[in-house]
Amino acid sequence: MEYVLTTNTLQKKYHNFTALDNVNMHIPKGAIYGFVGENGAGKTTLIRLICGLQAPTGGSYSLFGVPSSDKNIRKSRQRMGAVVETPSVYLNLSAADNLKQQLRILGVPSFEAIPELLNIVGLENTGSKKAKHLSLGMRQRLGIAVSLAGNPDFLVLDEPVNGLDPQGIVEMRELLLKLNVEYGITILISSHILGELSKLATFYGFIHKGRIIQEISAKALEASCRKSLRASVSDTKALAMAMEEKGVEYQIISETQAEVYDDITVSDLVNILNPKKCIVYSVSSREEGLEKHYMNLITGGALSEPHV
Repeated sequence: MEYVLTTNTLQKKYHNFTALDNVNMHIPKGAIYGFVGENGAGKTTLIRLICGLQAPTGGSYSLFGVPSSDKNIRKSRQRMGAVVETPSVYLNLSAADNLKQQLRILGVPSFEAIPELLNIVGLENTGSKKAKHLSLGMRQRLGIAVSLAGNPDFLVLDEPVNGLDPQGIVEMRELLLKLNVEYGITILISSHILGELSKLATFYGFIHKGRIIQEISAKALEASCRKSLRASVSDTKALAMAMEEKGVEYQIISETQAEVYDDITVSDLVNILNPKKCIVYSVSSREEGLEKHYMNLITGGALSEPHV
């Protein structure tokens, strides 16, 4: 698998506080990588390191295969666009003038790309309206337009939907999906709004107290978080036999409990087990979801080994 970003035992310490503790991270090319962690977990610190805003105190990272110690790392960073913490826009300038300023900073001699950039982020009709008069969602999208001015292959966004109203969140989601699917941009999204992130991400990295505790694809996460019925029965051996005969996936949890998967109702389960003289004492429906998965990772015992 080809990776846009990898980190190797990356560390960042501030005096006696360890913000990042031997972080190993892998962002596949073409992914929307959901970077999940509570406030203070180390998300923004890692983003600041890979953007070159701070230096690590240990370990290393690679961007597009170029090690952070290589003199060409600056060229790799030129393939990145980022919005860190808050959008960097000039509030007294219009959206178009903000883009002109960014293109000048990048040394781009032409402003031909501005109409397309404004169209991509849905700001083509803002005219001469100053950024300070735009809604928060529009300013967020303007910040993304500024980050796109250098035609990046990798976009890094720190809490892009923080503070947005429902309409703004939907607009942001649609924009990010378009950038990923239509323009092929790999995106790292740092967020603690897990319900929204679950609608976007194709890979996840979970960070807790400065450590990556798991990396997992959305497909694998969905499989582990799928719906099931947790059944307490009189005879799990009889349940196993019945499930085998019907081709229903199951897992024996204990002598009296089993997890039954597939699209099966309580009535179906009772009807299947009746001929085996297996009594169903109780049934509960289970669906973990992203938020519960994360909480289980940080509170449910041993930490998971990172994997992709």
